Amino acid sequence: MPQLHKRFSSEQVRDLIVRYLKAELKTCYLLEILGIGRRRFFELVAAFRKDSKNFSILSKRQAHHKINPSIEKNILKELAIDKKAIDDKEIPLWSYNYSYVKERLEIQYKQNVSLPTIIDRARSHGFYFKKRIKKLHDREVLTHYAGELIQHDSSHHLWAPYSKTKWYLITSLDDYSRFILYAALVEHESVWTHILALEAIATRYGLPFSFYTDSHSIFRFVRGRDEIHYKHHLQTDDTDPQWKQALKDLNIKPIYALSPQAKGKIERPYRWLQDHLIRSCIRQDVRLIGHANRILGYEVHQYNYKRVHSTTDEIPDLRLQRALKEKRSLFREFKLTPPFVSAKDIFCLRLERVTDPYSRVHVHGVQFQVKGSMPRQILILKIYPLSQQVSEVRFWHKDRLLDTQRAKNSDIKVVHF
Repeated sequence: MPQLHKRFSSEQVRDLIVRYLKAELKTCYLLEILGIGRRRFFELVAAFRKDSKNFSILSKRQAHHKINPSIEKNILKELAIDKKAIDDKEIPLWSYNYSYVKERLEIQYKQNVSLPTIIDRARSHGFYFKKRIKKLHDREVLTHYAGELIQHDSSHHLWAPYSKTKWYLITSLDDYSRFILYAALVEHESVWTHILALEAIATRYGLPFSFYTDSHSIFRFVRGRDEIHYKHHLQTDDTDPQWKQALKDLNIKPIYALSPQAKGKIERPYRWLQDHLIRSCIRQDVRLIGHANRILGYEVHQYNYKRVHSTTDEIPDLRLQRALKEKRSLFREFKLTPPFVSAKDIFCLRLERVTDPYSRVHVHGVQFQVKGSMPRQILILKIYPLSQQVSEVRFWHKDRLLDTQRAKNSDIKVVHF
């Protein structure tokens, strides 16, 4: 049955209460006429006796209050910015974020307004979509320890629409605590950008038990997709990409998403971050990737240290610190073990070459005379970029470092930034 205020006006109910107080109508008939319970009826009688002149069946919550015109103006301004982005098919925004608008009003305009008020204004001015029926998915934390599984992903989108350039967002997240361990925007995705992320996590937080990625060629060799020649004898995972070789050196287990649904599990935890990043870049007129990375750093800090996560009901940092304190962690301290003599021997790009009769190796026409090497010897070249121009090349034979040299990245054509 519709609510009382939708079936009767305050004046009609007042007249019925007056007749009740004059003993003209019995309670049982009034309850049936009004369609309410005894408790609600006597609450209305008490309200009438307390203030008969201003009696109303509308509760304070139902009564409509006007808000400051400047607040309403800023609400509509923020919603209009979002609408423009949503309408642009190149920008990965598909809905309004009223909580984000509320935060903007508090931080940018120093105005406090309730979320229902913002939603009410959005509905009345056309800034509202009906909720889509979403497919059910598993939002549970499936791990029991911090560092048990790190979800690692990259997304290529127009994060800063005014830059008119799509960038790659590389992110790593601890599944147990939902703490974002790494986030960076890069202009070009390469195996080196992902190895840099791995190095940053290992040196700051330690070595996790496993990494969960999709089956991109950077992370995994898949027969039929990554083969160069039509006929060969390599099966899936028979050869290791650079990323996987680094994981092996660190004794970290690689796990791959084998379906679009599984890949969605990697992408879902980052949606809050991606949503806020785009909206903030629009409002701050971001055009350079350095500016966008500063905003990204701020949003990651808010996510890690200020927000209660919807899945865990805890702030990610507090959940991570509690896990570490209670020894519920599979993170291991990063330490160099033999035969490695530097972190550059692990977080690097690798090439295999055979020395010529003069103990030289050749990389794209560039010759290296390697100290301590012998003719026809198999060497592993471990290449560590020092900058966008120069790399350090470390020459290994079996478990022994023979020589170290430097080379221009443009000459060896191995490093891609």
